[in-house]
Amino acid sequence: MLSRMLGASRFLIILAVLGSLLGGTTLLIYGALETVQLIWQTIEAGEVSRKGAKAIALEFIEIVDLFLLGTVFYIVALGLYELFISHELDVPAWLTIKTLDDLKNKLIAVVIVVLGVLFLGQVVSWDGERDLLSLGAGIALVIAALTYFLSTKTNAK
Repeated sequence: MLSRMLGASRFLIILAVLGSLLGGTTLLIYGALETVQLIWQTIEAGEVSRKGAKAIALEFIEIVDLFLLGTVFYIVALGLYELFISHELDVPAWLTIKTLDDLKNKLIAVVIVVLGVLFLGQVVSWDGERDLLSLGAGIALVIAALTYFLSTKTNAK
């Protein structure tokens, strides 16, 4: 009886799947609404300038960051579902997750992109006063460590 109960307890992961899916969906919808709002405000302002272009570029970089975070939550939801509930999902081959390492590798790849976009947003909005070198070095070290982790996992297979 205990083994059946423990086996069935894997379905508790559905809570994490639903939470991740709702979180990801919320971020994606919010990003889409932000996009529409930014475009509308830009058209209404009717102003064309380099300063305005820089501000719009920064806003779109932040929106892309929202989309990437939504994607992370979506990948977590799919991965947990595939790992604990059912392998029978109709997803592209590159999104198929068979092991926890597959899920971690996909998440790490997206985190690397998110860090890059985060730094790009800081560079675009740089006012000349903040120290971007230390921020960039810190992000570069994290990306290098994650890339090394991914390469050792891939080489171990």
